[in-house]
Amino acid sequence: MASMIVLSATAVPDHLHGALSRWLLEVTPELYIGTVSARVRDELWNSVAACTGNGMAVLAYPANNEQGFTLRTAGTRRREPLDFDGLTLITFKKTSQEMANPI
Repeated sequence: MASMIVLSATAVPDHLHGALSRWLLEVTPELYIGTVSARVRDELWNSVAACTGNGMAVLAYPANNEQGFTLRTAGTRRREPLDFDGLTLITFKKTSQEMANPI
């Protein structure tokens, strides 16, 4: 069964934008939405995760949980999803500079 997905891809190669736009609608720069099957979603995500490089990508899609969605992330990013007793929260990674200068 097809379901709606939201994918944000920041600072990724141009060829990846082209590949995503074949399946999804780019509603604003670097933000894609569309309705695809789970198999297409997983194949798109594998492509995104493989060539994100120094960019970052976030995928949100429906899931049977309390929040109603699941997140996947790839690339160098400062925010990471964290499972907290079945609830997905966002945690911030500290940079090396922030660790060296505690407040």
